Amino acid sequence: MTQPFTPDDLILFNDLGQLAVAKSHRTAACVVRSVDIPSDDYVSTIWIFPGDGGEPRPFTAGTGGDNAPAWSPDGTRLAFISARSGTPQVHAMPLSGGEARPLTQLAEGVAQFSWRPDGKGLLVCGAVTIDPETRERRNPSAAPAPEVPELAWRMPYKSDGSGYTLRRAFVLFNVDLASEEARQITPTTFDVLSAAWSPDGTQVVYTRTREGPEAHRTDVWIVRADGSNARQATHELATVMSPQWSPDGRWIVLAGARDEGDAQSRLFLLEVETGALSQLGSDDMEAGPPEALQWLPDSSGVLLIIAQHASQIVVSVTVPGGDVRTLVGGERHIPELCLADGRLYYFSEAADKPRELFARAMGSNKEEQLSSLNAWWWERTPLQAELRSFRVPDGAGGEERIVGWLVRAKGSKGPQPLLVEAHGGPNAFALLGFPWNTYWNTLCSQGWAVVVPHAVGSTSFGRKFAERLNGHWGELDFPQFMAVIDALQADGIASNRLVMAGKSYGGYMTAWAIGHSKRFAAAIVAAPVSNLESHFGTSDGGYYGQPYVLNAERHVEPDRYRALSPVNHIHECTTPTLILQGKEDERCPRGQSEELFATMRRAGNRNVEMVMYPGGGHHFFETGKPSHRLDVVRRMKAWIEKWAGKDARKTEMVDEWSGREDSNLRPPAPHAGALPSCATPRPSPEL
Repeated sequence: MTQPFTPDDLILFNDLGQLAVAKSHRTAACVVRSVDIPSDDYVSTIWIFPGDGGEPRPFTAGTGGDNAPAWSPDGTRLAFISARSGTPQVHAMPLSGGEARPLTQLAEGVAQFSWRPDGKGLLVCGAVTIDPETRERRNPSAAPAPEVPELAWRMPYKSDGSGYTLRRAFVLFNVDLASEEARQITPTTFDVLSAAWSPDGTQVVYTRTREGPEAHRTDVWIVRADGSNARQATHELATVMSPQWSPDGRWIVLAGARDEGDAQSRLFLLEVETGALSQLGSDDMEAGPPEALQWLPDSSGVLLIIAQHASQIVVSVTVPGGDVRTLVGGERHIPELCLADGRLYYFSEAADKPRELFARAMGSNKEEQLSSLNAWWWERTPLQAELRSFRVPDGAGGEERIVGWLVRAKGSKGPQPLLVEAHGGPNAFALLGFPWNTYWNTLCSQGWAVVVPHAVGSTSFGRKFAERLNGHWGELDFPQFMAVIDALQADGIASNRLVMAGKSYGGYMTAWAIGHSKRFAAAIVAAPVSNLESHFGTSDGGYYGQPYVLNAERHVEPDRYRALSPVNHIHECTTPTLILQGKEDERCPRGQSEELFATMRRAGNRNVEMVMYPGGGHHFFETGKPSHRLDVVRRMKAWIEKWAGKDARKTEMVDEWSGREDSNLRPPAPHAGALPSCATPRPSPEL
């Protein structure tokens, strides 16, 4: 007998990530993150999945927030970052177990690391303290108290999850394990974001921020292992990520974007000797997580995850030809992969399946499940998720087809009440992991259907489809959302009980929807963009992201920013609305929620509540305190039951959403023609 999903299932979920596989004996290691209720925090434990078919087991106790596992080149030791000694340092343990031995003693801790190819040293990225007044490194023991003035002399000066950032820099250290010497090989005038050894261990390729007014842009640099002869290797890209050196030393592959503000990454190939940079694959091939990039052992190609039609699949790409072949497909998400001795290891998840670890031989379709750390899932209401096609208006007088995830309890019969979910971005696609969407399972267990449309602007459907929304937020995608609702109602799947919800850009779209339609019984707006004018200057990436996605500079076309701001259309909204916000969010700052709340209340909507989560950043929903995440799901469930449940009070709202003919306020006509681009395009933090 199965049980319904509940908000408390969040406590049971084991989140797998940070995959590493020993090539010599095919032993997989990954981090398993679980909720610890007494501490209102998380435990990160490294688990081992033996290649010989032995039983999986915890390798560490998780008391130090263990993460970032990496096998030594000979496969005899597993290194990882742990704060068990106070600050995050690299530790190592033999495969047979025993005590963890610290390999680094950096005063301010370690953020990333990798083994030197000979196993005798480490490449470590760590933070150092900077004096904002002098721009020079400070003695960490004399670090200023947090209350001292925070000087901003360049942008960006803050980041979501970190706050003020100009008091520290991330630099590279070459750590010799025999002498325990840590030699700093990059200066403190920029931040190193990722790094990798050359195959012979004599050089390092790394990504770093620029200096001066373009500090939000990144480039690939190459430096000798002793810190000498640093040279810039890319110039024409606006953002670069996770360069990886080919085993033969001839090539470096990387993910990146040409334009500032472009959230879609493409694959690029750098020839080390000549410095020639070329794109691998078509412009419509969107590279997924950059850390998943991996070379084939003979340097003939690379493996990577790409986004395709709302799914994530594994492909191989030949070098230098760029021919693409699908290795692992399906309507699901594959967030990480690793190749070891001709065998692929990867995580897989879907809206109706929890994340687990799988493996298969290269070229084989036979998939083996290696983990079962979320077995409780199968004791709950069985779910079904399908990628459904919808015919919608294209904004130019015609029609086009889009797809959306439709999630329901298995065997559901309509019409069902419908939650319409808007994903973030907008240049993104719906994430399917349970931590992002815990409330979907809860609602589906109670007879609801959930639909997540991939309206125009969504990625994974080609560059043109994503870029068409630039400068037309709300104008082009909102009518497509409404057409999806109409189709589901016409097909007998959805009833007239409708709720709209979304976070980040999804919060924008939800606020836009309830400002232009009265069809919704309730709405939930989380971490939104509500005022594009104020978001431009208060978001950590608004000043360079918005000119790209809006096709307009704020000081040149302020009317465009105002016209596309939901806060300027919300005064006639009568939809009961719950607003959820991380109080320390720097991506979509709390003022965006406060402006929306104040405007709605002042305009007479009494059924609006706002909840702030202290300490919460932009991802309070997915990675915030467990108690806050539980509160979010419980509060959403209660709000939906109050205003749209089968026993909801019959108020004047019933007449507003019970019929379709007169239920829509007229949306504004799409802006005629493309807006002139007044900005150099820039890479944008995802909303």
